[in-house]
Amino acid sequence: MWKDLALYIIRSSQPSDRVVEVGAGRFLYVSDYIMKHSKVDLVLTDIKPSRGDIIYDDITSPDMDIYRDAATIYSIRPPSELHNPLMMVADATGARLIIKPLTGENMATEKPMKLVNYRKTFFYEYSP
Repeated sequence: MWKDLALYIIRSSQPSDRVVEVGAGRFLYVSDYIMKHSKVDLVLTDIKPSRGDIIYDDITSPDMDIYRDAATIYSIRPPSELHNPLMMVADATGARLIIKPLTGENMATEKPMKLVNYRKTFFYEYSP
């Protein structure tokens, strides 16, 4: 499932694209796979960085310089109260947004997101 999410992001991105993961936390399988198998400019953020290559950022009060020029912003299992702040950053930057929710969790965004089933995973996608 996680490899499939990483593959979708890789295959739908150009090598020169900037991709930002919000809320990287300690589960780094997807980002590590993307770094190993693509040439995208991958930026990881979290409010509590767990390692040195993760940048501190609070998506509810974002440092927009981090997201400027991003082609894709994604977040894995973000709490529902972060869904709208993620969408606001996507709208402000023009970046595609991918949210992989907890299984059974409803999306809490003001604008509709498209459900995508890809291989053995599913997620929601929004393009401003």
